[in-house]
Amino acid sequence: MIDLRLLREDPDRVRASQRARGEDVALVDALLSADERRRSSGVRFDELRAEQKSLGKLIGKAAGDEKTDLLKRADQLKADVKAADAERAAADAETQELLLKLSNLVHPDVPVGGEEDFVTLETHGTIRDFAAEGFEPRDHLELGQRLGAIDVERGAKVSGSRFYFLTGVGALLELALVNAAMAQATAAGFTPMLTPALVRPQSMAGTGFLGQAAQDVYHLDKDDLYLVGTSEVALAAYHMDEILEADKLPLRYAGFSPCFRREAGSHGKDTRGIFRVHQFDKVEMFSYVAPEDSQAEHQRLLEWEKQWLTSLELPFRVIDVASGDLGSSAARKYDCEAWIPTQGKYRELTSTSDCTEFQSRRLQIRVREDKKVRPLATLNGTLCAVPRTIVAILENHQQPDGSVRVPEVLRPYLGGREILEPVAK
Repeated sequence: MIDLRLLREDPDRVRASQRARGEDVALVDALLSADERRRSSGVRFDELRAEQKSLGKLIGKAAGDEKTDLLKRADQLKADVKAADAERAAADAETQELLLKLSNLVHPDVPVGGEEDFVTLETHGTIRDFAAEGFEPRDHLELGQRLGAIDVERGAKVSGSRFYFLTGVGALLELALVNAAMAQATAAGFTPMLTPALVRPQSMAGTGFLGQAAQDVYHLDKDDLYLVGTSEVALAAYHMDEILEADKLPLRYAGFSPCFRREAGSHGKDTRGIFRVHQFDKVEMFSYVAPEDSQAEHQRLLEWEKQWLTSLELPFRVIDVASGDLGSSAARKYDCEAWIPTQGKYRELTSTSDCTEFQSRRLQIRVREDKKVRPLATLNGTLCAVPRTIVAILENHQQPDGSVRVPEVLRPYLGGREILEPVAK
């Protein structure tokens, strides 16, 4: 959530942010009104309680009619205090409810617009000219089936559409990717983490995934637990309700977990293969830093993502995501999109978001420095979303005979294998 003081002092900035996101601007005025009622009712309650305490002292010294009158006033005050307390609680609850609906403030340099209004910041690598090489590229599913690596038919039989099996070298390729990604993250100073895939509602809400993203979340009603769509949720909630010491920052974690997404609203999109699926594994970077360091940390996360994709020898571009395509918790987000030959376009493989103080305020995570306590900043960055990375590797490193060249960074994790060969039928 945002700082209420900022809302009071500069409501136009908050309105502009909501407008840039394409979200409800009227929410700002409703929140201002609720906050004013919360504050005024709090003052009223404090005044009545103070009068009640003073009256109690007077009653002890009074006698006769004076005491009778004071007791009557005490009875009235008791009712007034109870009413003021209820009014204060209701106003506070309304303020908190509205505050949780308000998205993070968009960074002023973020391009304004919808999904297609991003700005391309960089391009890396060379897109292969398959025509010049004399063959038509196969898509990842055909390649995966030839390699005995991907089985979507049995995935659908067992679990339904958008599920799959990784088999043989497909399973080995996932393990290689995860180990290589974790090795890079560990070398960069991240603490490796295996995180829970089920979290409580306060963890999911605290990271901002029960707002606009709620339609993509799986909920287990009987247990009131949520399946995470990213280990960001568990990593953000790891220090929930804690005060961290400033000299311990930055704290950097690399989480590995299964991820689950309904993919609501994606009907008809990417139905072939494993690009858009309901369950996948992912290595996620997560940082806790002082708020003034968040923009520099954001650039570091982006550099680590670029290092990873470069090591996989993939052509990719970096985009500055437009305001209307940001998640509710992100003030700014960069995506790295790899070239997918058979689609003839770049597709998202990694992303990194600066969430500033938005998540830490909701999760009550603070930092102590010089005896002062304040919220800190949180940031996240996908290092390796496994299925999409496999898609990009198979398509970009395929050979005319249907084999696939293994990027050098992965070979130590595949027993030195340089080529993935089609299996005999």
